[in-house]
Amino acid sequence: MSSTEVEESGGLVERAKADRAAKRNWFSRIVLFIQQVIAELKKVVTPTRKELINFTLVVIAFVLIMMALVWLLDQAFGFVTVFLFGTTLG
Repeated sequence: MSSTEVEESGGLVERAKADRAAKRNWFSRIVLFIQQVIAELKKVVTPTRKELINFTLVVIAFVLIMMALVWLLDQAFGFVTVFLFGTTLG
């Protein structure tokens, strides 16, 4: 983050504090909010294609692992239920 970005966002924060103290009208508060949203959106960095593919693969792997864990727990609880009560539902 460059120093100008820090100054811009810092300036907006100072302006927000001053506006809060001054109790400006609703229109100026809306304008300030939109300016702050735009300043935050300028900080967003989009991932490269390689990073996006990597993130996607990580999410898919995590989901598959969680699916396997839930399936194993379902099978274990089903076995325990049949063991305790002796009948199956189905």
